[in-house]
Amino acid sequence: MTAPLAAEALAAGYGACDVLANVTRTFDAGRVTALLGENGAGKSTLLKALAGIVPARRGTIRLGGRPLSGIPRREAARALGYLPQGFEPLFPILARDLVLLGRTPWRTAFGAPSARDRAAVEASLAEMDALALAETDLGAMSGGERQRVLLARVLAGEPEVLLLDEPTANLDPRHRFLVIDAMRRRADQGGAVVFSTHELDVASTGADDALLLSGGRVLAAGPLVETLTEPLLSALFGVAACVAPGAGGRPTVSLGPARAR
Repeated sequence: MTAPLAAEALAAGYGACDVLANVTRTFDAGRVTALLGENGAGKSTLLKALAGIVPARRGTIRLGGRPLSGIPRREAARALGYLPQGFEPLFPILARDLVLLGRTPWRTAFGAPSARDRAAVEASLAEMDALALAETDLGAMSGGERQRVLLARVLAGEPEVLLLDEPTANLDPRHRFLVIDAMRRRADQGGAVVFSTHELDVASTGADDALLLSGGRVLAAGPLVETLTEPLLSALFGVAACVAPGAGGRPTVSLGPARAR
């Protein structure tokens, strides 16, 4: 099977600054990949580049084996679902209407929502435990409520690949596990999921693989047992890391005080 998404010698950035340099990684179908690194390591930029929001300066992004730059925007939007790290509504909008925007790649320009569109909206709101918020304005929600609605918008588009920037931010423990379950479910159905996080328990519970970014470069990438190790995590975060076997053989990670670099 052709991998749904791959970065090849990718460089990307803003203005005169390269944030990413020579990033190469394949994101396989059926796998969940956690992006880990300090603030400014390039996690958000990598997700934006994979989504086609930030263009590659050098290298290539491939979707289904084809250069992303050559795929029609509507086709790419159907395949890729992107959740930004922060979102502030510019105007009042109800949760149901916002989630319906996730169906835009599947709708005609002026056509009314189809039965499938409405069903996808209801299903994604329910999956994110947000049906009770359907008629609530986004601006009146807590940070956690808003995050669940924004995730529902991405899921409503039924993309093959999920690109999620800090998807569990602002969420209580119950809803964090709900999001982890949603990511795992998509991978089990043959999709690919790439998400950034600072929460190592979310990475160790929800991911199959990890990509460790340091200064815009790949420090390590691969299965959790190869990447969530004490030496690599200590080098990545500049703290003492302790890794022990957890449930199902997944690493359990705890971090200690900062170390001198």
